[in-house]
Amino acid sequence: MLKEDEGETSHSFCRICLERKERGEMFTGESCGHSFCRECISRHVTAKVEQRIPTITCPAVDCKSVLEPNTCRALIPKSVIDLWEDLLCEQVIKVAERFYCPFKDCSALLVMKEVVEESGETIRESECPFCHRLFCAACKVPWHSGIECEEFQRLNDDERENEDLLLRKLAEENKWRRCPNCNFYVERTDGCPHITCRCNAQFCYGCGVEWTEEHGGCAAD
Repeated sequence: MLKEDEGETSHSFCRICLERKERGEMFTGESCGHSFCRECISRHVTAKVEQRIPTITCPAVDCKSVLEPNTCRALIPKSVIDLWEDLLCEQVIKVAERFYCPFKDCSALLVMKEVVEESGETIRESECPFCHRLFCAACKVPWHSGIECEEFQRLNDDERENEDLLLRKLAEENKWRRCPNCNFYVERTDGCPHITCRCNAQFCYGCGVEWTEEHGGCAAD
């Protein structure tokens, strides 16, 4: 009889899966005392983190006790813990002060205070402390070498890749002109600055504006 009682006290009841578990398989909330099996708590926290919910409460009905990463660390995969901690960091950092590394294979959370000088001016050329690649803190994109922020921000989305910027730099070095209608680059070898593009648009090679009867006196180098 005594052995049977001892066997009963070595088990606890999980409020989620409704099964009796060994005490070593149980998790008990520090502030509320509610008990659940470790597997159910792991699933509960993982589901909330995947929904990007940073503040995770005890799964007991109407319980407002908050679970902490440190108390759940031994129960949950490291990848889930890392994401949970990132979500908690985001929660305490003001939206206006945070942004993410623009490289998609990094996307680390960064704080604007880290890329602002004492004078209050943003440091444009910055290095991500995680992937160590350069980015522009003003435009929040990979570093656009050779082009000012104001000019970069006027570019269309399909003109901002590194290949597009390299082509733009090459065009400037060779003094190519871009058709104002179709954006195709044109190189003038000789003749007058009056250019007819392959799209039939006419423009001035000297200044790049649309050619009109009133236009004149603009010389191409």
